[in-house]
Amino acid sequence: MAKNLLIVESPAKAKTIEGYLGKDFTVKSSYGHIRDLVKSEDAIDINNNFEQKYEVPADKKQVVSELRKLAKEAEMVWLASDEDREGEAISWHLFDTLDLKDATTKRIVFHEITKSAITKAIENPRKIDYNLVHAQQARRVLDRLVGFELSPVLWKKVKPSLSAGRVQSVAVRLIVDREREINKFKAEAAFRIVALFGKGRESFKAELPERFSKQEDAEKFLTDCIAAAFNIKSLETRPTKRGPAAPFTTSTLQQEASRKLGFSVSRTMQVAQKLYEYGKITYMRTDSVNLSDTALQAAEKQITSAYGERYHQLRKYKTKSAGAQEAHEAIRPTFFENHTTDGDPSERRLYELIWKRAIASQMSEAQFEKTVAKISISTRNEDLVANGEVMKFDGFLKVYLESSDEDEEISEDGDNAILPPLTKGQLLTLREMTATERYTRASARYTEASLVKKLEELGIGRPSTYAPTISTIQNRGYVVKEDRDGKPRNFRVMTLSDGKIAKEEKTENTGVERSKLFPTDIGAVVNDFLVQHFNGIVDFNFTATVEKQFDEIAQGLTEWTAMIRSFYTPFHQEVESTTKNADRANGGRDLGIDEKSGKMVSVRIGRYGPFVQIGESESKEKVEGQEKPVYASLRTGQMMETITLEEAMELFKLPKKVGFFEEKDMTVAIGKFGPYIRHNSAFYSLPKGIDPLDVLEDQAIEIIQEKRKKDAERLIKVFDENPEVKILNGRWGPYIEFEKLNIKIPKDKDPLTLTFDECKALAEIAEKEPKKGKFGAKKAVAKAAPVKKPAVKKAKAVKK
Repeated sequence: MAKNLLIVESPAKAKTIEGYLGKDFTVKSSYGHIRDLVKSEDAIDINNNFEQKYEVPADKKQVVSELRKLAKEAEMVWLASDEDREGEAISWHLFDTLDLKDATTKRIVFHEITKSAITKAIENPRKIDYNLVHAQQARRVLDRLVGFELSPVLWKKVKPSLSAGRVQSVAVRLIVDREREINKFKAEAAFRIVALFGKGRESFKAELPERFSKQEDAEKFLTDCIAAAFNIKSLETRPTKRGPAAPFTTSTLQQEASRKLGFSVSRTMQVAQKLYEYGKITYMRTDSVNLSDTALQAAEKQITSAYGERYHQLRKYKTKSAGAQEAHEAIRPTFFENHTTDGDPSERRLYELIWKRAIASQMSEAQFEKTVAKISISTRNEDLVANGEVMKFDGFLKVYLESSDEDEEISEDGDNAILPPLTKGQLLTLREMTATERYTRASARYTEASLVKKLEELGIGRPSTYAPTISTIQNRGYVVKEDRDGKPRNFRVMTLSDGKIAKEEKTENTGVERSKLFPTDIGAVVNDFLVQHFNGIVDFNFTATVEKQFDEIAQGLTEWTAMIRSFYTPFHQEVESTTKNADRANGGRDLGIDEKSGKMVSVRIGRYGPFVQIGESESKEKVEGQEKPVYASLRTGQMMETITLEEAMELFKLPKKVGFFEEKDMTVAIGKFGPYIRHNSAFYSLPKGIDPLDVLEDQAIEIIQEKRKKDAERLIKVFDENPEVKILNGRWGPYIEFEKLNIKIPKDKDPLTLTFDECKALAEIAEKEPKKGKFGAKKAVAKAAPVKKPAVKKAKAVKK
């Protein structure tokens, strides 16, 4: 047995590191956290200094057993989990759970998985940093207390199965606030004037800096320009420079990977994790833009060899965000000489993005010559302005150009790539002048990346929390990420050409959204309830202050239990008061009166989501002759806050009959999973993009027949004994559909030759075995031992 046992978090990392160490080391993975707080309410003992109860989950028992055995056999145990607070806590959990001893345990950290970094870490071991453990404990305990105490309040006052969280609720608030800001926004139109001068290659554009709010003013301007002379009033040429962006932090990597690669925040972190574990990049959870001296030297070598000395410019960046750990590095390639990497396409693309950003940060500024020409109009007092820019030296742009969220917006830039030779006093020939009606735009909805940017600006969350937070608010149904089609909007254009003004009306598609975050109705209702009754929890300043307190704990400046106690006492009182006194919240509002029935139309949240109803809810005492209310679910994209009476009444047009097919009615309706056609007790989903109100008989028949064709191709076999029992082709291969069971077919069985009795026997076996996922049960284990509850262990007192 090897003298040394080195424990890391992931098997991929273990495999990489094992290749760097000799036979004296055994490298094993803990597969992340090996224990967590128990799920019950007594996980944290409020009255005993917030002492925690931990348990080793069933799926980690074998891992812990193996590590404990190896640790006993080893002379020295090396804890090599990640270098952040979460990693430090994992090392402490390993130390506590494996019953390790100080004398035979060493803690090492590294931010890149290279032989030199691993060797250096082993040469400079330390003990567990309990300040970092305390900071992680404080976050875990605070978040558990908030979640466990707030969620039951939401169950009672809003809707069952809801949850709240310190960071997730603030993220939802940002999205709800932005949506309401957009809903209140009133677009204002104004006419933008752009002139085109010259001919052929000598042509260029100039723009009027002011805009006209009235059409008649814009038309008057064009009219005045019919007989005008245009002269170059002034020419100004000046050199300008543009510098590169800093190397990536977690936040900026997530933002740029979203813009350039279309990656979600969670996907970016998954791919970056792989690259780190394979030794390709440095640690991917960091808020530092610092590069080590070794990295700076390596970057310089690559730049000068590939592009020449003129392209290199040494830069040392300083992190602006509060609480950033400058001892850490920015995200960079471990070896700058590797311009690309192997792996799947996602890994290659993300690696190249990281390489380019890091290299560009050490390259020279790009140099431009900017020219501004002012053009006088003989019949007006205003001047037109033409801008041109010529690149004199590409510098860092040879490798990389940072994107911005505004790149997604429609460009209104009237600048020219280059201006033709111009002289002061030169008379210009007008080819064309347009006055185009343009509308102001509301603030953009958040993407995952821009939400991360906002959270970072507010000091909310840390590199390790951005991706989990964004995943959580979507998984909880408070926020959806989706595309939405725009709406047509007319705009007016007036064009001056050959001394005449032509007018026309054009149409543009406005409001198109791609991968944007929208609040759901339940998200908005929960947000409003928390803002009203727990404003401290969803207050941006409070959440940022808590993050600073965690930083102070990590630095040993604040005692963690005192910090938790100062928060918990008033919070718990607020929970008790709200539970006792607050009214139920359903976001309901009246929309108006239904003209046909004379009854009130209202909208609110119910047990199964938002809906509109005509008539009052039934009273508990049934009144003879009282009509029941009529209900209809809201459609995708509709919100309770903005739906109008007219839009609500449209919902009651469904279900509707659209025709007759095979002597049965076809009915279109909207259900839990979207719009569908019902025919002969069967359901056929409408393809995306088809409005259920527009479906006609021929179209409905086509949808039914297409679905039947697909089903027929999916069907392998049916049985006369019971037509409901089928053998089908599924996503993961053939399977048996037997009553409510989906049964995987054993490898030694041919689906085509299976008899009904064999299917029935397989179903009986599956029925007796414990269920696992969609397909039947997991294989029976011979002489299975009685199932024991996971071991619950009170954590040893963490060292002070």
